[in-house]
Amino acid sequence: MIDKILRILSEIDDLKATNPEEFEALRIKYLSKKGIVNSLMSEFRTVPAEEKKEVGQKLNQLKNALQDRINELKKNLDNSLEQSTDFDLSRTSYPIPLGTRHPLSLVKEEICSIFRRIGFSIAEGPEIEDDWHVFSSLNFAEDHPARDMQDTFFIQRNPEVVLRTHTSSVQTRVMEKTQPPIRITCPGRVYRNEAISARAHCLFHQVEGLYIDKDVSFADLKQALLFFTKELFGKDTQIRLRPSYFPFTEPSAEMDISCHICGGKGCNICKHTGWVEILGCGMVDPAVLENCGIDSTIYSGYAFGMGVERIAMLKYQINDIRLFFDNDVNFLHQFQSAF
Repeated sequence: MIDKILRILSEIDDLKATNPEEFEALRIKYLSKKGIVNSLMSEFRTVPAEEKKEVGQKLNQLKNALQDRINELKKNLDNSLEQSTDFDLSRTSYPIPLGTRHPLSLVKEEICSIFRRIGFSIAEGPEIEDDWHVFSSLNFAEDHPARDMQDTFFIQRNPEVVLRTHTSSVQTRVMEKTQPPIRITCPGRVYRNEAISARAHCLFHQVEGLYIDKDVSFADLKQALLFFTKELFGKDTQIRLRPSYFPFTEPSAEMDISCHICGGKGCNICKHTGWVEILGCGMVDPAVLENCGIDSTIYSGYAFGMGVERIAMLKYQINDIRLFFDNDVNFLHQFQSAF
């Protein structure tokens, strides 16, 4: 038995494990209940009494040496595994291309950044709204077409809960909780019950603006919008304001910009008029101010709103709004340089 123990002792330094499976096999072979050490312990009972002391010492030496070697192998294996965690062995050998920012995100942030330079902060609100903030507080009549199910998405057929049709609901929430001066832009998603086509979608994005203070005039509105268009489309861009109607502004206007594609000479983009409509605007109706708890005899203000998709289509010369929602990688990669 002494010879068997000495032979195993001589093999201990040569034990190796390069992976968890090999390590576990060694541990089971030598130190498990059915391993070599326990087998020798059982055999020790048959050793003559005069040899027990010497054999017992060698057996304890073997057990300790094996335990130390197994512990050393485990430590070395753990260290090698920790060092290898920096590498993803399942990763493809081909380079992974970097993603790009979505054109709508680029345009939305650029719009907000321009207005931020002239003192506008960003305000946000819920996309699932109540009738008061979307319609009633904004001077929409009870029989206004926008309240019809053909135009608005209602939640569970509840006439009081809708998916907001514009981010003007954020403006009313801010006006209810804040006294002037108020100067905000309201970016976000909006929803309308429209057929999806190259020019329209049931989901789109808006950026609306609101400025309320003492002695705010239509001239202030015009100057702010002129600054915005020149910053976004170039210093040579011209604007024109055409009379229009919105329930929440009076007077109201729609704003056109000179076509930056043809320089105002006429092309398919501007339908050969030299002008392209980009937003609606006007002075906040005094009734809206009163609905939100603001004294219309002291304060006045202006509001404007634009579709981000429309601005992006003009800026990047995109002819189909559906491209923004298709997640076509070839389309999105065109904006890689805009990081």
